[in-house]
Amino acid sequence: MEHLAAQAIDSGPVLTLDGLEIRPAELQVFAHGARVGFTVREFQTFFVLAQRCDRVVTRQELYGLVWGGDMPRRDRSVDVFVRKVRRKLELVSPSWTYIHTHFGIGYRFSPERSTN
Repeated sequence: MEHLAAQAIDSGPVLTLDGLEIRPAELQVFAHGARVGFTVREFQTFFVLAQRCDRVVTRQELYGLVWGGDMPRRDRSVDVFVRKVRRKLELVSPSWTYIHTHFGIGYRFSPERSTN
């Protein structure tokens, strides 16, 4: 499995989905017109999930695609970065939920209007 740091993610087109504009060439995401200030690693984490919309991505798969290699036992990097991505998305788009947790498995990107 080739990880994202080893491939050129900037070769992809701009993606639009439910108010999100994802610009791989710029490592930028805009939510309903507002820029989400992701770091490179946060963008990579988000991009892997967004490319697999509505599909559960295991923590191990996400780690392999973003960090490369096998996830060390008890490593929480994936969870930490998903939490950071969620927090930043929530700041600019509080009425939407983008990333859903599948406990014991991983995460799924599926934009939904928040019910609260």
